[in-house]
Amino acid sequence: MDERAVPGVEASDIELLRAHVAGDRNAFTTLFHRHRDRLWAVALRTLGDREEAADALQDALLSAHRAAARFRGDSAVTTWLHRIVVNACLDRIRRRQTHATVPLPDGVPAGEPGHHTGGVELAAPVRDHDTALVVRQALAELPAEQRAALILVDVQGYPVAEVARILGVAEGTVKSRCARGRARLAARLGHLRTGSTDAPEVPRPVNRAAGVPRVTSGNPRAPEGVGSTSGPSRRDPNQEET
Repeated sequence: MDERAVPGVEASDIELLRAHVAGDRNAFTTLFHRHRDRLWAVALRTLGDREEAADALQDALLSAHRAAARFRGDSAVTTWLHRIVVNACLDRIRRRQTHATVPLPDGVPAGEPGHHTGGVELAAPVRDHDTALVVRQALAELPAEQRAALILVDVQGYPVAEVARILGVAEGTVKSRCARGRARLAARLGHLRTGSTDAPEVPRPVNRAAGVPRVTSGNPRAPEGVGSTSGPSRRDPNQEET
């Protein structure tokens, strides 16, 4: 298939990624801005803290920037980007699991900028009517893999097949993680629904995130740095699954 850009037609994701690898200093920024709202929403919901989410997203974008030359096209570019962001978030969750406190997912509804939970301390005792906050806290206490699957499927609305590609696992594994996560939430939040065994509702999807981190025009690294393999010797989470 001829993937050369056609005059008057918006470049596809793969065309932008290849242009970035070829040295186009604006292509990666264009690609990021195209998908940043959903990438930011995933990072924010997964980590529950704006500063950590911004740092994870920045780390992920730098990783994607450097790994672009290794993208083989076995999946969609957006799937590849989401995988890198989710891995960056999971790495941060695992690193902070030794802490005694649990960050709470941000509770900013769309269209209400300027307010966020932000901190890393447990919330003060809540009243029974503060259901949303209790649900978010319970979601934050799930194991990292279950939380990521639930956020992608139930909060962000991705199909199970797409989430399996993002997480690099089988569809059955995604379904199992979601089922276990919902069961944990039901047990944790059973007092909110008298006589009901249904899994509780999770926070609604973020349609447009306020305060999405920006990137400057041009590549954050020189074009000749694309495809470098610097970093820890563990398996590169950015490399596509075979």
